[in-house]
Amino acid sequence: MLHRLLCVSALLGLGITAAARTFPDAAVDMDRAAAPHKDTAVFAGGCFWGVEAVFEQLAGVDKAVAGYAGGAASTAHYEIVSTGTTGHAESVEVTYDPTKITYGQLLKIFFSVAHDPTEKNRQGPDEGTQYRSAIFFHDAEQKHIAEAYLKQLTDARIFSRPIVTEVTELKKFYAAEAHHQQFCKRNPTYPYVVYNDLPKLDNLKKEYPAMVKK
Repeated sequence: MLHRLLCVSALLGLGITAAARTFPDAAVDMDRAAAPHKDTAVFAGGCFWGVEAVFEQLAGVDKAVAGYAGGAASTAHYEIVSTGTTGHAESVEVTYDPTKITYGQLLKIFFSVAHDPTEKNRQGPDEGTQYRSAIFFHDAEQKHIAEAYLKQLTDARIFSRPIVTEVTELKKFYAAEAHHQQFCKRNPTYPYVVYNDLPKLDNLKKEYPAMVKK
């Protein structure tokens, strides 16, 4: 936790500044008419505080939970995950209504606002495999949509550097400790949040106002 107080950076990653460019909608997406009214998606993009805060703001999202994915239950604890040796990534489980916001739209926000998908095993001031960029899919449809969108962004050359986001099957999501939940909302003046997370929320509201909860 201490490194988040000390390693504060005012510089935003490419995944954030890229929102100013024209980000395409997902050409391959789920069928809203055939979709259930509740689904989940899991994303990893650096510190889960900011990623959770971004997704929580979206209309059609019921809740966003900070947690861990990629490792075992026995190591799904902040202090252990912070060693970077568990296989876990700080992740966010998004529960949403696909008839109001699609998986493809969540991916668009993930890549354009929530994080920088060109940074390998780091995000801003945070370094380690636990901060890697990853999409954890839970079924074949999510995998197909995610892989298609990755290709779409790559072909469109949205980023000046290669996208390093992993697309991997979700084995299990583990919710993080209570004090990590809704951290940005509860601690808006915390230095790390001010410099690294609040700009993401500002970008979301500026670039995608129609997608933000009223």
